[in-house]
Amino acid sequence: MLNRLNIHNVALIDEAEIEFSAGLNVLSGETGSGKSVILDSVNFVLGAKADRSMIRYGQSECSVGAEFDIAGNEAVKRELAEMELGEDDTLVIARRFTADGRSSIRINGMPANAAMLRRLTAHLVDVHGQSEHFFLLKEANQLKVLDDAAGEGLAALKEKLAGKTKELREYKKDLERLGTDEGERSRRMDILSFQIDEIENAGLKEGEEEELLAKRAKMNAVEKILSALQEAENALSADGAGTDSVRTAARAVAGIASLDKAYGDIGERLENLQAEAEDIAETLSSLGEQVYFDENEQAETENRLDELKRLKRKYGADTESILAFLEKAKAEYDMLAGGAQEAEKIKEKMEKCRGEIYALCREMTALRQKTADGFTQRVVKELRTLNIPSAKFETEFSDYTREDADRATANGLDEVRFLFSANAGEPLKPLSKIISGGEMSRFMLAVKTQLSAVNGISTYIFDEIDAGISGKTAKVVAEKFAMIARKTQIVAVSHLAQIVCMADRDFLIRKEEEGGKTRTRILQLSDAERVGELVRLLGGDADSAFAEKHAEELIESAKKYKNILSQRD
Repeated sequence: MLNRLNIHNVALIDEAEIEFSAGLNVLSGETGSGKSVILDSVNFVLGAKADRSMIRYGQSECSVGAEFDIAGNEAVKRELAEMELGEDDTLVIARRFTADGRSSIRINGMPANAAMLRRLTAHLVDVHGQSEHFFLLKEANQLKVLDDAAGEGLAALKEKLAGKTKELREYKKDLERLGTDEGERSRRMDILSFQIDEIENAGLKEGEEEELLAKRAKMNAVEKILSALQEAENALSADGAGTDSVRTAARAVAGIASLDKAYGDIGERLENLQAEAEDIAETLSSLGEQVYFDENEQAETENRLDELKRLKRKYGADTESILAFLEKAKAEYDMLAGGAQEAEKIKEKMEKCRGEIYALCREMTALRQKTADGFTQRVVKELRTLNIPSAKFETEFSDYTREDADRATANGLDEVRFLFSANAGEPLKPLSKIISGGEMSRFMLAVKTQLSAVNGISTYIFDEIDAGISGKTAKVVAEKFAMIARKTQIVAVSHLAQIVCMADRDFLIRKEEEGGKTRTRILQLSDAERVGELVRLLGGDADSAFAEKHAEELIESAKKYKNILSQRD
C-alpha cells in the first residue's frame, strides 16, 4: 500500500508530505483547492507523462516521492529481483522533472527508466478518474476488463496464441518468397540465376581488392619510383660518388692497419661498407630495370576494381558480404526450383497452424464466457448493494469461424460488448447507450470491487467517483468503500459528507494566500476538525449547533458500520 507521498514544487504545492493509512483515506476541500494536483502527483510518480505545466511558477523543477509497503506483494518483488533493485518490504520511488524537459527516476535509490517504473507500479496502484468512465464505454476496451477478470489462465493461452500467429505469418512470408504462381516463380528464379552467375563469374578472392589497390598505387607512381631509384644508384656508383669515396678511404687505412689494432678494425669495417655499398648499387640498378609501365595491365587493374565496386554496390559492403549474399541466393533458388512441391508443403503447414489457432481461440472464448457469467453476476450483486436493485448486466460475444483464423491476434478473435439495464422492464442495451453518470460511477465501483480479488492491486485511487450521486446512494457508495477498504487501501477525492465521514484518515486540501503567493496546504484532520469539514460539506452554518450535531451523528454512524464490518471479519 501507499505509505507516504512527498510533493515538491508541483503546481500550487511548494512542499507537502502526506502519510496515508490502511483503509479509506479521503481528500476533501473546496473546488479548485488543489485536490487534482495531489492525484496528478501520484500519477507522475507512478510513471505518467510529465509536462512543464506541473512545475510551480518561478521554480526550475518539481519532484515527487512515494513510499510503498510491498510486504506480501510477490509480483512487485519478482519485478524488483529481475531488475536487481532490491528485495526489501519497502519500495521507495523518486521522480524529478526540470523546466528544460529532463526527467530522472530512482527506485530504491538506484537509477531507473519510465518503462521499469510502469512495470512495477502496474502491480501497486489502480487510479480511477473521470476519464475511465469513457474508457469502459468503448466496446474495444470492454474485452480488456473481462480479460483482467479471467486472470493468469487466459494470459497463458494468449502467450500460446501469440506464438502460433507468429508462426502463421512466417509461413505466409515463405509462400510469398515462392511466388503465388508459376510465372512469378519463374521470374524470380531468372533474377536469382543472373545474380548467382554474376557473382560466381567474378571469381572473388579474399584480400584481392587490397592487392589491386596497392598495385594501382604503384602504377600511378612509376615515374617517381624510377627517379628515386636512379638518383640513389647515381649517389652510390657514379664517378667519385659513394662507393669510390669508401674505396679510397679503405685503401688509405689499409696502409696503416698493421700499426695498430684499432686501425685494422676500421679498415675491416670500411671494406665491409664498400662491399655493401656496391651490392646496394647493383640492387638499385636491378630494381630500376624491373620497373615498367604497361597500359594494358593498368586498364585491367582499373576494370577489375570497377567490377568489385559494382558488385559491392549491388550485393554487399565487402567480399564477405557478397559471398554471403551468394549463398542465400543459391538457397532461395533451390527452394524455388522445387517451388510447386514446396508451396504445397507450406500450405499444408499453414492449414494445420490455422486449425491450432482456431482451437486456441475457441478455448479462449470458452474461458471468457465462463468468466463473463460469473463476473456479470457478481457485478449485478454489487450494483444491487449500490442502490440499483433492478440492474441487469450481460456480456455479448460476436461469433467467428475457422476462416477467420488469419485475422487472429494474441487476443484471439473475440469481440465483446457489455449490455446493461438499470430499470425493471427495460431491455438490455449496449452500456454506452443507456447508462447515466451516477449509474456509471456505481457501475465502475462494482467492477473495481470484483477485479480487486484477481489483480493483486493493493491501492485504489478514486477521483470523484461520487459524481452524480447523493442521498441514499451516496451512503451505500460510502459503505462499499468501507467494505473494500477492509482489504485494499483506498485514496478517494470526494465532495460528499457520507463518504468523508466513513474515512479512516481524512485530509483537508486548502488554498491559502501568503506574501502575495497562493499555496495549497494539506491538513490531516483530527476527529474534532472533521466535524467542521462535514458541516461545510453539508452546507450548514459553521456556528450552527444543529449542523454540528448532524455531522457528529454521521461520524458516529460510520464508526458503528465499520465496527460491524470488523466483527464480520
